[in-house]
Parts: sequence; structure tokens; C-alpha cells
Amino acid sequence: MTAPGVVKIVEAEVPEPNSNQVQINVKRIGICGSDVHVWHGAHPFTSYPVIQGHEYCGIVSKIGADVTDICVGQLVTALPQEVCGECVPCRRGNWHLCDNLKVRGFQAPGCAQDYFVTEIDKVIVLPESFTLEQGAFIEPLAVASHSTSRAGLLRGANIAVIGAGTIGNFVGQMAQAKGAKVLIGDVSETRLGVARACGLEHVFNPEVDHLSKAADSVFGSEGLDIVFDCAGAQLSLDAAISSVNKGGTVLIVAVFDQKPQVDMAVVCESELNIIGTMMYHHNDYQQAVESLVAGDVKTTPLESEHFTLEEFQSAYEFIDQRASESMKVFIDLDSQL
Repeated sequence: MTAPGVVKIVEAEVPEPNSNQVQINVKRIGICGSDVHVWHGAHPFTSYPVIQGHEYCGIVSKIGADVTDICVGQLVTALPQEVCGECVPCRRGNWHLCDNLKVRGFQAPGCAQDYFVTEIDKVIVLPESFTLEQGAFIEPLAVASHSTSRAGLLRGANIAVIGAGTIGNFVGQMAQAKGAKVLIGDVSETRLGVARACGLEHVFNPEVDHLSKAADSVFGSEGLDIVFDCAGAQLSLDAAISSVNKGGTVLIVAVFDQKPQVDMAVVCESELNIIGTMMYHHNDYQQAVESLVAGDVKTTPLESEHFTLEEFQSAYEFIDQRASESMKVFIDLDSQL
């Protein structure tokens, strides 16, 4: 992506793995909401040009001399973070918060290429039974794993998710699998239909009912313990803060295009907890895989449309034209294993 709204396809040398790396023949790439922000020139931490892509899976095509636990031919995905390992967050084990963090597809070259090289400690081997789409879904599902873990104990909690795109849907499914009672909202009836198809029974449209009214109909006098903002808008944040129980928690999962205002008087008087959540750890990827294997999360209803690598720009145009009617759009680099 040479500039917002401009995608260029180029021929490049095949990258060779060093001793502790693997080469991956990329098969499937998912387009993320954050990618769309880059397409619109609205992502706060991305400059151009940039090779996009961070949700993906592929087949190991070469391994470095020191790689022993990965074999050529295995289906894999990998974490996209590049970290320094030396800053305070890294030394504390919070390397996903690295002071010098670079994320593949945003501040470092991404996976939108036939062959991609990455370090062995970032690679996640996937079950042979996985579809290519399931493999590409692991990254957004890891976001849901991490954000729900940031919320603390979910068993028995009443939660709401604002925004029923891929991330919001997965947050709802993961929270439900962890024992929460879930209400999910979106202005798109298509996305609410997908949520129902994934087993999220309680849905609402904020253009029809305010979150507080929807919560009353589902949770009654018990109210809302936790709200996940997966929409990233002023209205969604306002609804979360005004609707959650006193002493409750609001988790910020979405990327905000613009800096929102926060009613700190309500936050203070109601002693609310506002928690940020950033990407994921290695174990979140593992939990994502385990959740799919166990059948705790459904992914097929979220699959919307497929494009080739050469059609990358058309994929973005499709998303812009049908944003409310689509969920996950994929780039197929090879239709066959």
C-alpha cells in the first residue's frame, strides 16, 4: 500500500530463512478492521508504503538450520509482533507492549506475499484438520482470548459487546465459552444475524434500543458487569460508561479513529474500571487454537468473500461498498493445499 487507497502488486525476491527462521508459503490472508483503517489513512500508528497482512496461515516451505520442532509441509500461522526484548515492558514479560513495537503489516512488512519469513518462536503449528480460513482466523480469535482474559473472571458475569464485527463476535463467543451471559449489539442486522448463527442469542441494534434498555430486557435488575467496546466510536463509549453497573468494567478493544471524550465524573462517582487491551500473548494464540478444536467458537458463519492477491484493492473496495453486509474477507494466494 503506497498511500491510502492505493495498492500496488510487485514482483519480489523470495526471502530465505536464516538459521532460526521458517519460510512460509502463504495460502490465506484475512483483512482486518485495522487494515481497513490503513486503507482509509486513518490508522494512528502506520506510515506508507507498507506491505499489509497479519492474519494468515500457510504451509512451511523451508526451515533454518537451527529449527528442529517445525517440519516442511506443516500448516502454520505466526504472531506478527517484532519486539526489542530490552525495554521495561519486555523485561517484565509484557513484550506485546514493547516500547519499540513493530507489527507486521503496519510498521514492518506484512504477509501479503507468496513467501514470508518469520522467527521460529513466533510460529504456531495448526492441526491438520483446520481449513485455511480457520488458520487465518487464529489472529483475531487471539485478540478475543486476550481481551476476555483482561476482564478477569467471566463465569456468571453479565456482559455486553458493542460491535459485532469479527473481533466483537469472537469476544462474545469467547466470553460465552468462559461462562458469561452475553448481549451483543451492532447497527448491522447482517452482523447480528451472524452473531445468532454463532450461538449468541441475545442481540440488539443500538439505533433501535439503547444499551441500557437492551441490558434491562436481558439481565433485569442484575444489570451489566462488563462492557467490551469493539466499535470504537464516541457513542459506543458513552453507552458503555452510562450503562455498566457501578464498580463495573469497560474494556476498550477497538481502535479509535478519533480521540473520544470520557465523562470522568461518571467514571469517578461510579468507581468504574476502564481497561485497555492490546493484541495478545503467545498463549492467546494457543487458546485460540484450542477453542476451535474444542468447538467453543464457530467461524464458518463469518466467512464473507474471497479475492486473489492481485485483487487486493478490489477487496478493500468491496468492504467499503458492503461494510454492513460483510464480515471476514479473505485473500486467497492458492485455492489448493
